[in-house]
Amino acid sequence: MHLHILGICGTFMGGIALLARAQGHRVTGSDAQVYPPMSTQLEAAGITLMEGYAATHLDPAPDVVVVGNAMRRGIPVVESMLDRGLPYCSGPDWLRDNLLTGRWVLAVAGTHGKTTTASMLAWVLEDAGLDPGFLIGGVPLDFGVSARLGSAPFFVVEADEYDTAFFDKRSKFVHYRPRTAILNNLEFDHADIFDDLAQIQRQFHHLVRTVPGAGLLIHPTNEPAMDQMLAMGCWTPRETFEISPAGDQGWNARLIAADGSHFEVLLDGVPQSAVQWGQTGLHNVSNALAVLAAARHAGVPVGVGIDALGRFKGVKRRMELRGQARGVRVFDDFAHHPTAIATTLQGLRRQVGTARILAVLEPRSNTMRLGVHNAELAASLADADLVYVHAPQDLGWDAARVFAGLGERAAVFDRVDAIVARVAAEAADGDQVLVMSNGGFGGIHQKLLDALGARSDG
Repeated sequence: MHLHILGICGTFMGGIALLARAQGHRVTGSDAQVYPPMSTQLEAAGITLMEGYAATHLDPAPDVVVVGNAMRRGIPVVESMLDRGLPYCSGPDWLRDNLLTGRWVLAVAGTHGKTTTASMLAWVLEDAGLDPGFLIGGVPLDFGVSARLGSAPFFVVEADEYDTAFFDKRSKFVHYRPRTAILNNLEFDHADIFDDLAQIQRQFHHLVRTVPGAGLLIHPTNEPAMDQMLAMGCWTPRETFEISPAGDQGWNARLIAADGSHFEVLLDGVPQSAVQWGQTGLHNVSNALAVLAAARHAGVPVGVGIDALGRFKGVKRRMELRGQARGVRVFDDFAHHPTAIATTLQGLRRQVGTARILAVLEPRSNTMRLGVHNAELAASLADADLVYVHAPQDLGWDAARVFAGLGERAAVFDRVDAIVARVAAEAADGDQVLVMSNGGFGGIHQKLLDALGARSDG
């Protein structure tokens, strides 16, 4: 079968492409923005990529067109697809009908942490010998790819609340029908499709409605928005997690290292054993507790799961160290929401102590560009010593005003090269540069390393 995928270089649709190719299908695709790591994965798998969305991309006609949620009416290839009456479906539809049916689906949902938690869960199942399939919105370093079929019944999917397609405005995750579901957290995001938190809660409750009574819901304690959503009705057993050594219910953690790199796991108040790993940040401790609960539901003993976490390598673009030059470390992170920005910075601060942190931010997501979170943005950068913000002329709001509360600590630039020049001039031996964006950011990470390396310190 020949599938043509529209929006193929998005993390989700790229994963669909890899899975379809692994099943033996011929796969081609169109996208307006082709950049690594997804483009590299697709080309390595023998998938033909076409730049743009020309109607001619559907010649010869594929057996089915899989439509990404970035597609809109008026795009030439979409109009051609409809006018010609070609068979089409959404990515979540294709995934459910062609791969998830009959499998034990473990879904990871939440406003933040989905990619890391899903990667962690897939690794724990893998390390336990279960050979899971997975589709993740990033590239786990333990696997090197964002999606694979697997050979066991288990399939881990990053369950996104974003809309499905231009013809299906439900959240993607309602299509997956998981047996095990992690609900990491619940906040307002995606202001381009949701008007308020209540609309997001309603979509999460649609997901809850699909989890069977023989399944398991895993969620944090003391999360009011989550509690309100679950109060709408829940028909599935639940397990909770929190960082609280005094807790006697659910999954808890007792910190041994302040940065979260070493902690003891407790289950219903009973100490299990300790995790010592290469990850940092309290958010990752919480992610780990949720993963242990989900893995145990799939049959992995707690001790086996804890041992596996100690070997977890992490995820590309999630506090990924891209390199070091002149004693300056440059990190790449996907954070693009005030809560994620603050959490990422707090984790790095706990790791590096009093060393200077230089934060480089690109407000690129649809919600960021709408200015919905402007009131919280400056405060989310409190743990940074210096802040550099990319604000192109078409941003839509006054970045200098939004970040004015940071005083001389913050500077706003309309060009990536200007940020590179300033950071390279101001960074000193021992500094940590944290780049935060959900896009390619003009290749700024390598540009920073090159500029630092070329600097004359004599």
